[in-house]
Amino acid sequence: MVGPVVGPVVGPVMGPGPGRAPGHGSAEPLWRAIAVFRFAGLGYAALLAILNRVYYVRFGWAWAVIAAMTAWTVVTTVAYAHPERRTRALLGADLAVTAGLLLSTFVLQYPQAMRHGVMPVTGIWVAGPVLAWAVSYGRRAGTITALIMSGCDFVLRHGDLAVVLNGVVLLLLAGWTIGHVARLAAAVETERQHAAAVEAASRERERLARGIHDSVLQVLALVQRRGA
Repeated sequence: MVGPVVGPVVGPVMGPGPGRAPGHGSAEPLWRAIAVFRFAGLGYAALLAILNRVYYVRFGWAWAVIAAMTAWTVVTTVAYAHPERRTRALLGADLAVTAGLLLSTFVLQYPQAMRHGVMPVTGIWVAGPVLAWAVSYGRRAGTITALIMSGCDFVLRHGDLAVVLNGVVLLLLAGWTIGHVARLAAAVETERQHAAAVEAASRERERLARGIHDSVLQVLALVQRRGA
């Protein structure tokens, strides 16, 4: 009588599994937000190029850079939509491509444009890899990436710290804050999975105890009938 009770226990206990790494699902909204930000930043960069066209010595080439930004935005959006593709190689390529497009402003704008506070051809779009690294690897990675992009902007503006300081602070805040939020979300997801596993194990123990109790009662009743 006991055998049929023990058999089904393995399925419910072993069946549930996380399926994904801790914090994996919690980062998905952040990746979608990064995609939205990059497309919004792309539109803003195009608008700035139109408004600041008098500062461009090669205005036609500026649109070629914006076209490259558009293509790279599509590539990264599609790639980052798949967790298995969010590798260090892709994140490094994202950083390198973005830095290269930012530095292309050297040959697109007049030298005095930077001193007048005109934004580079990329605009705020350059924050994309900073956010991606922060979501993937936390505050430290976001901060380091922000410093790299800020260094490129510093070189682009001929070492004028007063002009570049605002962008540096914003990039650092974005990298640190998003990295912190990503790690908090991962910790919450891990705790949620642990609580769900503990609850499932508790329910299974209760089910097992009820099954054994019922089986023991059945055996005792059978022994009583045979004894009578």
